Amino acid sequence: MKDKVFQFKEFNINHSKSAMKIGTDAVLLGAWTDVDENINSILDVGAGTGVLALQMAQRFHAETIDAVEIDPDAFEECVENFENSPWGDRLFCYHASFKEFYSEMDDTYDLIISNPPFYSEQPNFDGENTSREKARFQEHLSFEDLLQGVSMLLSASGSFSVILPFSEQEKFISVAKDSQLYPSDILNVRGQPASPIKRTLLKFRRNKTEQVIIEELIIEHSRHIYTQEYIDLVKDFYLKM
Repeated sequence: MKDKVFQFKEFNINHSKSAMKIGTDAVLLGAWTDVDENINSILDVGAGTGVLALQMAQRFHAETIDAVEIDPDAFEECVENFENSPWGDRLFCYHASFKEFYSEMDDTYDLIISNPPFYSEQPNFDGENTSREKARFQEHLSFEDLLQGVSMLLSASGSFSVILPFSEQEKFISVAKDSQLYPSDILNVRGQPASPIKRTLLKFRRNKTEQVIIEELIIEHSRHIYTQEYIDLVKDFYLKM
């Protein structure tokens, strides 16, 4: 069971049941998202193991940190990880689809964060890792549903942070515009200097900014030789950084 527990510096994650295991994407997003002392409420959409919400609890003093997760195994594991953390009194996970959640929730959040399903078209689920592939498929949480819910739940001055494949960036920004959400900050991520951009991290607000801040991050110089920029970003979480 030991290998099913991922140890961070200030909390542990059991990810034995969840389809989505701990990976670089969530940790990057949780580390990159701005710290703002005025944030009192946070929502993690599609929480999985709860790692993003736990990163937020470590970094922010927000009184309310909610999460929503539809998969029963992931929900059970998320609740367990919350309860075993130092911040269990501030963390709560709802077992529901995001559409159900935002249709019934009256509260708003100062920060919404999500590592959502990746595919805009249905992938082939015939091979291995079927549960992982289904967890990444947008049938259960389309970009339109995600952004509509964010638009309903985000406070007037709040922000929404998300990580996506770089190939989905333009489409997501276009759909966000339909929900009156506009990018303010973008971080494009390469694995190595000569690698193509694989991931994009985006921050949205309700008001357009005069100029979108666009930056780039390279994770490694070469295999397991990490750049200083990457180390500085994630060092508060990974044990060996």
